Amino acid sequence: MNQLSGGTPLIGAPPAGAEAAVWSLDTTLAEVGGFRLDDALPVLDATERERAGRLVRPGDRQRYLASHLGLRVLLGGYLGLAPQEVALTREDCPCCGAPHGRPAVAGGGLHFSLSHSGDLAYFAFAAVTVGIDVEAVPGAAAVADVMTSLHPAETAELAALPGEERRVALARVWSRKEAYLKGTGAGLALGLADPYIGAGPAPAQVPGWLLRDLAAPPGYGAALALAVRR
Repeated sequence: MNQLSGGTPLIGAPPAGAEAAVWSLDTTLAEVGGFRLDDALPVLDATERERAGRLVRPGDRQRYLASHLGLRVLLGGYLGLAPQEVALTREDCPCCGAPHGRPAVAGGGLHFSLSHSGDLAYFAFAAVTVGIDVEAVPGAAAVADVMTSLHPAETAELAALPGEERRVALARVWSRKEAYLKGTGAGLALGLADPYIGAGPAPAQVPGWLLRDLAAPPGYGAALALAVRR
């Protein structure tokens, strides 16, 4: 796990083969990757600036600016571009075909995924399709709301756990499932029931994908989904 901080990061060659480069970021930082957050807007594109402008709460805006500035710093480092030169686009949605699917670098060349929860952001970069997710451990009310949306076997696994363990396990299964769904590009459009990924200590594997849990600070769960080339 690499950590992006306020200074300029040392970024190596882009990941190749079935490897993924994973980074984390504390989104409360005033500087990210050598850029002050106060100077972030010129680095972002028009879509990102418009999205940031719609965020009313200062904390939400801070987290958005930090994570998207961090994404551009890292993408630029891997691609040999200045952060503001990285052109982003959206792939076609696999469910409806409209251009609101997985975020991508225009012209291809490197796959990436971004997730943020609480004051933490995770980034993944790979030569193949990749998804990443980080989730703060939810409260009891959120557990009750989400459990029945999962695969029946996952719901049963969670129901068998005592309260605190159940909350931690839900963050684990939620991050696994979100990472996979981000990787496929479907997101939450098809719901959370399928496929079965499991709430146990290790994720169940899904054909065509390599799923693994990632190290995360106390109070969070995180996971990575990497497409397997055949």
